[in-house]
Amino acid sequence: MKTLMGFVAGLLFSLGLAISGMTDPARVVGFLDIAGAWDPTLIFVLGGAVVTTFIGYRLVWKRGSPLFAGRFALPTRRDLDPRLLGGAALFGIGWGLSGYCPGPAVASIAGLSLPLAAMLVAMAAGWWVAKRLSGSH
Repeated sequence: MKTLMGFVAGLLFSLGLAISGMTDPARVVGFLDIAGAWDPTLIFVLGGAVVTTFIGYRLVWKRGSPLFAGRFALPTRRDLDPRLLGGAALFGIGWGLSGYCPGPAVASIAGLSLPLAAMLVAMAAGWWVAKRLSGSH
């Protein structure tokens, strides 16, 4: 059931990305280009995500435990280290250059193009390098 719920959540997330236009790299780059031809439409996607998350977390925490797991899996670290900041910077640079972040990129695989393939290869290479640098094989 846990796997099925993960699939359903991923499907809903992908549909939301597609409906909102987040799978269109030109729209995303237009949103990030605040000094040029800025396209503010994705601010509504961001706002909707923040509101949904804000309300959802409050409802979930009232339950005490997840529906399909014994406990919540929450991060324990709270510090900002150079690896986290460097990873965040690389993520932002990649998102700005390609117009894709991982979720929309995976949701866009059905319409695979050369730029999308290049981004997916770079993302996989980044994961591989990060795994090697962290020492966990």
